[in-house]
Amino acid sequence: MPEGTLCNKKTIDTQEALHALLADKSGKKYYEEMKQLDVNATVLWGVIRKTLKSRLRTWLEICAHCGMCADSCFLYLTNGRDPKQVPSYKIQSTLGELVKRKGKVDNDFMHHCMDTAWSKCTCCNRCAMYCPFGIDMGVMFGYLRGLLFSQGFVPWELKIGSGMHRVYRAQMDVTTEDWVETCEWMCEEYEEDWPGLTFPIDKPDADIMYTVNAREVKHYPEDLAEAAILFHLAGENWTVPSQGWEETSLAMFAGDWAACKMQVESVYDAMKRLKSKRMVVTECGHAYRATVVEGPYWAGLKTGKTPIESLHYVEWLAEALRTGKLKIDPSKKIKEPVTYQDSCNYIRNAGLAECAREIMSYIAEDFREMTPCREYNFCCGGGGGFNGIGRYREQRNIGLKIKRDQVLDTGAKLVIAPCHNCWDAIRDMEEIYHIGIRWSFLKPVLLKMVLVPEHLKPKDE
Repeated sequence: MPEGTLCNKKTIDTQEALHALLADKSGKKYYEEMKQLDVNATVLWGVIRKTLKSRLRTWLEICAHCGMCADSCFLYLTNGRDPKQVPSYKIQSTLGELVKRKGKVDNDFMHHCMDTAWSKCTCCNRCAMYCPFGIDMGVMFGYLRGLLFSQGFVPWELKIGSGMHRVYRAQMDVTTEDWVETCEWMCEEYEEDWPGLTFPIDKPDADIMYTVNAREVKHYPEDLAEAAILFHLAGENWTVPSQGWEETSLAMFAGDWAACKMQVESVYDAMKRLKSKRMVVTECGHAYRATVVEGPYWAGLKTGKTPIESLHYVEWLAEALRTGKLKIDPSKKIKEPVTYQDSCNYIRNAGLAECAREIMSYIAEDFREMTPCREYNFCCGGGGGFNGIGRYREQRNIGLKIKRDQVLDTGAKLVIAPCHNCWDAIRDMEEIYHIGIRWSFLKPVLLKMVLVPEHLKPKDE
């Protein structure tokens, strides 16, 4: 069967197609159709010849099979040191074989590649830290995911996620109206407790343009309110765009590079339209990576930089604490043992470890590092889309054991996790393994201890 009605090589570009895919509970029909999906070897090889550039070709050829990358991979460690979980083996047995066979592969092989690319690698890039040649299997798996997506071999949830970005420019079905109404609702809910609180939408020439994760809008809008309150207390001149507010990119997880370009350009258009001085990204690692690190290249920006200076939330918060825009009540600092989850995407891949430690020095009395930590920290266990794919839930749960043991070794009872995927993975880890911990983003923690200027307190106080 060359094309199924749900599983095919077409992108999801309409609400009708998106709803049809959503109606297929757990992707049952989608995966049945995938078993019969033909591989267009001619097209596949043509794409490889056109896009497999010298860096990736060199990496495939120079791998010495030394095994130095093995212990760098949390999935190798949590799966009994299975040789088939060694990063170099995983990429050579998939992308390496695709190249050797010049794209002449069958359905079974593409299933093997899909299962490996999405259940045996989170694209955390940790392996590159240990390879003597600097080979980064995470980057190569990202490329492989793009090839698989083009042939229709992509997990059901991520085909949906890609479609969401194409239709809504958000990872969830949040319209412009939904977004604006949610902002206004949160302002109304909290303005009595925070006199003068505003949620400026499309304010031109602001110092900060704030962008978020669609999950905050859909599932926990109080995060939006917490950000607004902290900007308010810091005296920031800020705004959110009515369009181009979504930072995340499930299209990046899916390997839908054209949708990645659409997504980041919607944010960049907002930057140009509002003429803000800087952008601040919410507490989300992959959002920062997609829009700030990878985004400029998808958008074809030769500078490799976003149109305006762009910061992850930890950068803004560290700056606000350092400059005194936000001040902490010493009596309300965290007293219990607390640790910090270093996100792969903004710590390892963007170098923001020091900002995180600076924040912890202001807010915690008993901060305990995980081992290893900073850029050497292990993936939370759920990145790269792993958290959200039902087909691979068992493998994801096994992978969580490394983070479980890291947290237990610190003795901490609270984990600060300023990244949505990390927050989710640690939440699920507690629900599965019951180790007796709590987890939190930074915003709610700060609101419990920040000093409120007298003129910003409710009148009855």
